[in-house]
Amino acid sequence: MTSDDPLDREAAQALDAADPLAPLRRRFSLPADKIYLDGNSLGPPVREVPARLAALADDWAQQLIGGWWRGWMDLPRRVGDRIAPLVGAAPGEVLAADSTSVNLFKLAAAALMARPDRALILTEESNFPTDLYILDGLAGTVGRDVSVVRLARERLIDAIDDRVALVMLSHVHYRSAARWDMATVNERAHAAGALSLWDLSHSAGALAVDLAGTGADLAVGCGYKFLNGGPGAPAFLYVAARHQDAFVSPLPGWMGHARPFDFAPDYDAAHGIARFACGTPPVLGLTALDAALDVFDEVSMAALEAKAQRLGDLFIRLSEGLPGIRLLSPREARARGAQVSLAHPHAEALMERLIAEFRVIGDYRPPDILRFGFAPLYTRHVDVHDAAMALRAVLTDRDS
Repeated sequence: MTSDDPLDREAAQALDAADPLAPLRRRFSLPADKIYLDGNSLGPPVREVPARLAALADDWAQQLIGGWWRGWMDLPRRVGDRIAPLVGAAPGEVLAADSTSVNLFKLAAAALMARPDRALILTEESNFPTDLYILDGLAGTVGRDVSVVRLARERLIDAIDDRVALVMLSHVHYRSAARWDMATVNERAHAAGALSLWDLSHSAGALAVDLAGTGADLAVGCGYKFLNGGPGAPAFLYVAARHQDAFVSPLPGWMGHARPFDFAPDYDAAHGIARFACGTPPVLGLTALDAALDVFDEVSMAALEAKAQRLGDLFIRLSEGLPGIRLLSPREARARGAQVSLAHPHAEALMERLIAEFRVIGDYRPPDILRFGFAPLYTRHVDVHDAAMALRAVLTDRDS
């Protein structure tokens, strides 16, 4: 151990040797010369995906349009059922379809229609910008006086009252990794007669989310971050079973019809989660996502969350005391998602150097944030160690 290394690299390697999840890393195609800490933006490919897509291409060539009757049409529901246990949902409560933004619009609109006597959507002022755009756009199109109220995190819980139709939050904040107590928010929303809608984009696949156990009403999530479904992978939506047949989708596409191939001129919503489908399923994307989900068959979400917490704790320990660095994420692991964010006035230049000189792939968020994601399926303790040492080297060189 050198004088500027607060943890022996061999100690990090020993942690990897004892890690029961370590063999899962071999399921991914990862370049040997890079330390990839950006899976919270885009997960790497699972090795089985190319073969699955090639098989689909052959099936497409052989079956042509007949493939729709050989399982393609069932993919949104089937893939949704595979995602369900990863987010604490039951079979029939999750549908893999559309994008996160489209799903957010659908479910927020459904919530407003279910609370016609209420006019407020409550959200965090620093929520992911697209979520804010969607909510504002929805408020401007519903045909009644609906307002989106953006509040600071510390004020939000106490603002939930009988005027609120919907509380819409990101479970893990995209910038800070701060994590909401889902059970507390759901309880407060329900006590006030409001509904809850969660964005799980930075949670699903890395944390032990429990939608049903905490009483969540609605949720959306991303397929290409911790779920590793590929660039632009289909997203997913969750509607608790107790709401499904009472809620109405604002986008009544033909795939949400009870009998889509009747081609009836009038809409008759399907029973259950299927009514929240809209357009034709993206079969290529769903097939890639389905293949990526195979990795999760081998592990519990509790084990993945525990590892993500350990990796984050290690990075925080290794980065403490670095010149100009301020920890932006919660120090307590239970209050944090599977990433650590650091603030530095020259964050953008620092990240550029980490990528160019040390092949450490994190990301930058303006104005001053360095983000490092710790996907527990494939991130190693030695990756965390080496990334922290690279950051130390860049900062030391900058200040010398």
